[in-house]
This record gives sequence, structure tokens and C-alpha cells, in this order.
Amino acid sequence: MPMVSLCEVLRNTREQHFAVGAFDTMDHAFTEGILQAAEESRTPIIVAAGDFPGPDYSNFLPYLIDRISRTTVPVCLHFDHGASFEACSRAIRAGYSSVMIDGSKLSFEKNIAETRRVVEMAHACGVTVEGEIGHVGATKNSLESAEDDTRYTEPKAAAEFVEKTGVDALAVAIGTAHGTYKSAPELDFKRLEEIRSQVSVPLVMHGASGLSDENMKQAIRSGMCKINAFTNLTLKVSAQIGEEMHQLSKAMSHEISLHMTEYAKDEVLRHIRLFGTQAV
Repeated sequence: MPMVSLCEVLRNTREQHFAVGAFDTMDHAFTEGILQAAEESRTPIIVAAGDFPGPDYSNFLPYLIDRISRTTVPVCLHFDHGASFEACSRAIRAGYSSVMIDGSKLSFEKNIAETRRVVEMAHACGVTVEGEIGHVGATKNSLESAEDDTRYTEPKAAAEFVEKTGVDALAVAIGTAHGTYKSAPELDFKRLEEIRSQVSVPLVMHGASGLSDENMKQAIRSGMCKINAFTNLTLKVSAQIGEEMHQLSKAMSHEISLHMTEYAKDEVLRHIRLFGTQAV
């Protein structure tokens, strides 16, 4: 099935109160687990990759694009946390069907201007755009600086941002953080509901790893349509591999890879069920 846009996989999420998972990948085994889970459950899915430590993406991306083209369900290939117009431009040329421009550390006015530039470029190429307003915080294990504090998204500012930029989806800050949590976060669901009432595009949750199942369900009921999952998912898979290392130490490398794919598939399936993602 041809790769699809973010709008396509998020269709009906708001009206029917479910979310679609965005699962980051950095290797072949994990990619297979994500896509096999989507195919087994017959649900749309978002495969995310971006400018963070991992393999040489100039070699990895051709495989990723080819593998997605051979799926039997709608898949969006999403460029996660693009740091600039230039980064998003490279991602579009490389073949992504959706990009995120993360201008959350910029001033409100500069974030609007940079995001609007990306939207104009991306839409001309048939690519969808996710923006971010407010800043999802960081923990010591985050991909972002641990000194960053969570800055909550203001509902009126979110509405203005969407109107002036034309983004297709909006990441908002309601108390989550990237990485692992030292203690349970306190999420501002009232704020989320106010944002939802003023913003028509799908809302996105970053930093969902470590939240309780009930927090996830409440976030979806309150308006989240796309939920990013990475840290806890990969830690769970790593822990499962670690528990079997004595037996796997005598296995061939492809056998270890198969185990990783199976564990990743199981975890992604669990998230799909938790998010209530609807089959196609």
C-alpha cells in the first residue's frame, strides 16, 4: 500500500475518540515489529524517525520507505522533531509523507513564522505538517536538555497558532516530558479540553512513556488524536532481551533480531489496543 499522509491516518480520530500511535524506529528489527503489529491488527500506524542518534539514515531510509510501500495497511512516515526549515526540507526530499517542525523553543512569533514557512513548502509537495506550541519538558534521559521546564500550552495561543500557520496537527504541552519520569506527572486535562474546544486540527501528545493506562485513556477522551511512544516501549523490549541473554548468547544474530521484532510487535499491539485504534 502506498505511504499516506498524517491526515489520512488520523481521519475520524477526534469524532470517534481514538488515537493512532506514532512509534519511533532506528533499526530494521524494531521497524518490522511496528509494521507487523499494524498489519496483524489491521490498523493504521505512524512510523516516526528523525535527527537523533541512530544508524546512518541515508542507508536506513531507503529500506524504511520500501518496507512501508509493501504494507497492507495505511502507514505514515513521519519526520519527528525537525529542528529547522532546512531539516524538514531534507526530510521531504528523502521521502517522508509528514514532517514535524519543532519551533517550541522559539518565541511565539518566530515559531509561527518558521512553521508557516514549512507548511507552505510541505503542502506544495503534498506533505502534511505537525507543529508544536508550548514545550514538552525533558528528563535526564530525554533527547532534549534536562534543564528545560515544561511550558504549558495556552488554549487561545494554540487557536491563533493553527489559524496563522495552517498546520495539519498540533503537539501541545499539558504536563508530559520526554524520557523516563522520576515521579508520576500531573496532567492538566482541563487545559487539554479547552484547547480541544478551540482547535480543529488533531492534537498530539509527546512524552507519553511512563503514563498510566488511565492517563492515556483520559487524554484520548479529552482530545488527543496522535500519541508518540518510544522510551518505555524500547526499554521494555530491551529488558525482555536482557532476561533471555543467557540463552540468546548462544543464538545466531538473526535469531536475536527475530526475538526483538516479536517483543516490539507485542508492545506495539498493546499500545494499539490501549489507544483504541480502529481497524481499516
